[in-house]
Amino acid sequence: MIEEYAIVTELINEQATLELERRTACGLCGQKRGCGNAAWGKLLGHNRHAFIADNPVNAKIGDSVLVGINEKAVLNSAFFLYVLPLVGLLIGALLADYFFSNQFYVMLGAALGLTSGFLWVKGHLIGRNQSGLAYSSAYRAVILRIAEADNALENATAAPTIKLGMKADNTQMK
Repeated sequence: MIEEYAIVTELINEQATLELERRTACGLCGQKRGCGNAAWGKLLGHNRHAFIADNPVNAKIGDSVLVGINEKAVLNSAFFLYVLPLVGLLIGALLADYFFSNQFYVMLGAALGLTSGFLWVKGHLIGRNQSGLAYSSAYRAVILRIAEADNALENATAAPTIKLGMKADNTQMK
């Protein structure tokens, strides 16, 4: 399961609209110093991406949640998204080359094959209903748990730390 943190922005029946939380390895995004990603973000604008996920934990608007999707579904989607349009491009170009001697028609056939491959992937492989939610549950994101509960659990179970040169009861060693 691929997991990511998100914030609930809207509730629709048993689904929630989520926005991914931007997290970086260095934690400096949005500050004036750092790797330069913040400068590119200010120049080009960081886009927010909203998506719909099943809400079995009854998260509320504004909750930070951990959302997951099956990694096999992601790999299958990526495979079909790249391979089927490429196959459509090749078939379109070969058919146009077989039936026409003009190279313009070959390029047009390749473009039509590529476009039809993308449309087939979008419409028939995954399929979507009116709300934008995937028909197959394998392709749906699911809210796994509320993130604040994770943080409280980590803080409650954290072991006490012992500094070097200090005993466990905070008295100085001799």
